[in-house]
Parts: sequence; C-alpha cells; structure tokens
Amino acid sequence: MGPILVAYIGIGLMIGLCGIGSAFGVTYGGNATVGAMKKNDEAFGNYLVLSALPGTQGLYGFLGFFLLRGVLTPEITWTQSVAVLSCGLFLGFVGLISALRQGQLCANGITAIGNGHDVFGKTMIMAVFPELYAIIATAATFMISTAI
Repeated sequence: MGPILVAYIGIGLMIGLCGIGSAFGVTYGGNATVGAMKKNDEAFGNYLVLSALPGTQGLYGFLGFFLLRGVLTPEITWTQSVAVLSCGLFLGFVGLISALRQGQLCANGITAIGNGHDVFGKTMIMAVFPELYAIIATAATFMISTAI
C-alpha cells in the first residue's frame, strides 16, 4: 500500500464519517419536525432551521478535502500521508459525534416548540456547543494542512 492510498483512506473517512453524522443528525430533526407539525404547524420555519443545523458537519468534512488536496499528489511522502490520515480520522469522528449529538439536541428543541414552548433561540444557543467542536476540528485540519 503506497502513501497516496493511505492519504485517500483518510480523506474518505473524513468525508464519509462527517456525512454519516450529518445524515443521521438531520434525520433526527426531520423526524421530530414531522411529529411537531401535528401539534404546531405554524413554526415550520423554526423546525427547518433546527433540522438543517446538523448538516454543517458534512460540509466541514468536504471542506477538509479542499484543505488537504494540495498534498494529494503521487509524490506524497509517508509522513504527509499519515498526517492526512490522522486529519481524516480526527475530523471524521468529531464531525460524526457532534452531528449526532447536535441532531438529538435540535430534535428536543423542535419537540418543545411543537408543544408550545418558546425555546427556539435557546435551542440555537445550545446547538452551538456541539458545532463548536466540529469547527475546532476543521480549524485544526487547516493548521495541519498548512504545515505539511
């Protein structure tokens, strides 16, 4: 197995894991929206925003590819390939877990809004916390990409 293959495995994991987390996260929000619409269909805009929020982690995984694509050449060294693999694992797993947990948090907020509680703003504030870790992982990927 050559170093370029190891690097592409890292890229695949990064994009794949972030995408899987986002797919599950937005599904949690979508499922909660369907239930909440039965009780309060006037808050669909709030439901939509909260449902879509966990989708950003998938975008961070895709952004990671663009940050690292400069080293994806046939001349890549083993050190560079291991750095790309490490970034892929790091950003992939952080994106996966943060999207799952953010989706659950947003689903709870959607359910509460559906029950008539005014918690949209507070739910958005709470949803920033899992998002922050995905942003930090993306920033770390950027810093590593400039060093390799």
